[in-house]
Amino acid sequence: MSTYYYLPTRNVFGMGASQEAGDLMKSLGGHKTMIVTDRFLHESGMAGQIQEILAQSGVESIVFPGAEPNPTDKNVEAGVAVYRDNGCDSILSLGGGSSHDCAKGIGMVAANGGTIHDYEGVDKSNRPLMPLMAVNTTAGTASEITRFCIITDTSRKVKMAIVDWRVTPQIAINDPELMKGMPPALTAATGMDALTHAIEAYVSTNSNPLTDAAATMAIQMISHYLPKAVANGNYMKARDKMAYAQYLAGIAFNNASLGYVHAMAHQLGGYYNLPHGVCNAVLLPYVMKFNLIGNMTRFKEIALNMGVRGDNLSCSAAAEEGIAAVKRLSQRLGIPSNLKELGVKPEDFAMMAENAMKDVCSLTNPRTATKEQIIEVFRQAYEGE
Repeated sequence: MSTYYYLPTRNVFGMGASQEAGDLMKSLGGHKTMIVTDRFLHESGMAGQIQEILAQSGVESIVFPGAEPNPTDKNVEAGVAVYRDNGCDSILSLGGGSSHDCAKGIGMVAANGGTIHDYEGVDKSNRPLMPLMAVNTTAGTASEITRFCIITDTSRKVKMAIVDWRVTPQIAINDPELMKGMPPALTAATGMDALTHAIEAYVSTNSNPLTDAAATMAIQMISHYLPKAVANGNYMKARDKMAYAQYLAGIAFNNASLGYVHAMAHQLGGYYNLPHGVCNAVLLPYVMKFNLIGNMTRFKEIALNMGVRGDNLSCSAAAEEGIAAVKRLSQRLGIPSNLKELGVKPEDFAMMAENAMKDVCSLTNPRTATKEQIIEVFRQAYEGE
């Protein structure tokens, strides 16, 4: 079976990298760009700064600040209308995963027609997107480099997983200067999202040496630098290292895919509109525990990459210590300890478990679960056992 490897054509890193956005967009052939962002980045003036950078290179732009947390089909529909009404020929997403996913969805529909619902699943589009550049402001989702686009279907209250190589941005910019304004709670949640990407990709049934290398380095870097970035958002070395770490985790899951943590977190986000990174962080140790028998050696290696001293431990004991290390990290970062604290209701477990089994991310989980087993994992995460 062939192995595919997906990545943007150009990737730009470093302090001040966002200053190159205008010349880079121009190199893609963009002349009138729609900036897709959220209301906060628009009102804070960051979107205006990007407009100025584009203008210096002769690129016109308008701002669409309609990317909500957990972007919805309605956000995409509104964005497509703005894109078409203003005669835009390119898109720049500014923000974290919500902005990037919303922009991808807009680009998909604007280029291919129909509605975003038509593209749920794998490689459903048939036309290339317009020039698409992602300027990242968080260190977590890696949506700026991936072929994944997660959009909430408001009628079903379900997150649609759209996996399509055509939605991968042609250029991704990671400038740590844009990340230093992230508050501690958002830094923690997005960082734990990145850790989940790395761990799920490492134990994925579709992993390979390329994704393994990226995942293990990401686990090491996140374990070391995420607490520092949460403790002091202006510590630029930690911000810079986290930008690289989340990118490496993105490389890993973009090519190896994910597992039940994301399949289950998508249901929590879609049904309760909860923060994606927080859902991943709460679920991660419980899904890891369920998955242990699927690949015990890999879970031991995860523990070692997190700094667990496993010299005198058996494989199973070291793997268990890795789960404990994830819990300790979440606790230090102030992540809620269970789903009960997030307002999740046990009576919804069965419905969410059924939907999780249909999620594309479940296909590469190292252990196959029944509906009842997924309900039990939800229950454990709810109680914080």
